[in-house]
Amino acid sequence: MTQKLNSGQESEAKKTPPPTEPLVKVIAFIATLGGLLFGYDTGVIAGALLFMKHDLHLTSVTTGMVTSFLILGSAIGAIFAGRVADRFGRKKIILVMAIIFMAGSLGCAMAPNVVLMIMFRFILGLAVGGAAAIVPIYIAEIVPSNRRWQFVTLQELMIVSGQLIAYTSNAAINEVWGGETTWRWMLGVACVPAVILWVGMLFLPDTPRWYAMHGRYREARDVLERTRKAGRVEKELSEIRSSMSSKSEKHSRRQKTISVWMKRLVFLGIGIAMLQQLSGVNTIMFYAPTMLQATGLSTNASLMATIANGVISVIMTFVGIMLLSRFGRRPLLLTGQIGCTLTLLAIGLVTWLMPETVNGHPDAVRSYLVLGGMLIFLCFQQGALSPVTWLLLSEMFPMRIRGMANGVSVFAMQMTNFSIAFMFPIMLDTIGLTMSFFCFAAIGVAGGIFAIIFAPETQGKTLEQIEKHFKKHLQDEPAPQEAGS
Repeated sequence: MTQKLNSGQESEAKKTPPPTEPLVKVIAFIATLGGLLFGYDTGVIAGALLFMKHDLHLTSVTTGMVTSFLILGSAIGAIFAGRVADRFGRKKIILVMAIIFMAGSLGCAMAPNVVLMIMFRFILGLAVGGAAAIVPIYIAEIVPSNRRWQFVTLQELMIVSGQLIAYTSNAAINEVWGGETTWRWMLGVACVPAVILWVGMLFLPDTPRWYAMHGRYREARDVLERTRKAGRVEKELSEIRSSMSSKSEKHSRRQKTISVWMKRLVFLGIGIAMLQQLSGVNTIMFYAPTMLQATGLSTNASLMATIANGVISVIMTFVGIMLLSRFGRRPLLLTGQIGCTLTLLAIGLVTWLMPETVNGHPDAVRSYLVLGGMLIFLCFQQGALSPVTWLLLSEMFPMRIRGMANGVSVFAMQMTNFSIAFMFPIMLDTIGLTMSFFCFAAIGVAGGIFAIIFAPETQGKTLEQIEKHFKKHLQDEPAPQEAGS
């Protein structure tokens, strides 16, 4: 699995891509508002918990439930949306997700007790998971192949931008309307981008590949003509037709089954998706203020310090997008995984070796070293590991199962995320901050071994060429040599 798709393939960065049609940029911006909402709704809880725990009388268990039930909902939303999107279209699912975003945000903001809060966080999670599964596919299928890495990773940029907006608005709302009900304003703000996403998607088309999968080649051609330069339309439509006709001939007796090589590819996707969450990234994104408070920082200082996490995440995602064009998927995935693991080990050593108090007061140096470790961790996570994960999941699956397979992979990712988010407050109460970081570092070592053995390289290929490559290398028997594979 470690070999590249044609080692002689030109780097995407060395090509001179044709200008992207303006509609493609509009499509990418509107669709990735789903990523912005994903980021905001996962990041806002970090600050909201500081106030909610008093207003709703949260314990360590209910704190974990309020945080993690959004992730549980997102796991279910991802697998459901992935399956339905293959049948009804990517656009329709994103429209439904926008409505759920609106309803869930309002429900969380007005929840009178912890039971309803957990319920609406779960409902909001359905939209988070649906957006995580479908938006990258929608973008990957509609943009030109030589710009796919750029526009799909825009989803990751919007996720971390949403988290930064959440951290910043948390601090601002606390400064202006500080009080026990501050968290309601924090959670309700998410309605605004949800409305923009719903209205914007009404005017956008579905993807040419989804139209082709359902025999609607006229609509597929229309979308290609609106999103490609004229000279590229016929070539790409021909590739899509060839891919679809090949499937029709080879799988006419097994339309309802999945080939062995596809199942293996889905398992590979699940492993890559879980790898991104096993780094423990969302313990930092969800619980950074709580952890910083545990090291001795005040509530205001913890909220302000968390903004640095958001700023670094946005900056490093920009860096990661640029690095993808130069170094490809596999090198960045390995760099991100190894860097995250070493940083977690370093943070654990800081909290273990340095005293909690100096002269009877919390050790500020220890607190800021932990914060510095978090920022370095996010450099590796958001600059390498996360962008590569979302890009690989959007492009590695064959067209016939792309929605379902990506949904299953994101389901596995979010179930991993759910388990970590639920258990972390309990881990803090039982084994403490130091051992929690050491646990994640140990898991990171196992993840690094997986990445070294199995991480693929998909740079510089169309979706159809990637499909041919994986079919060749994952099926039971050698396939006949296919042109362009």
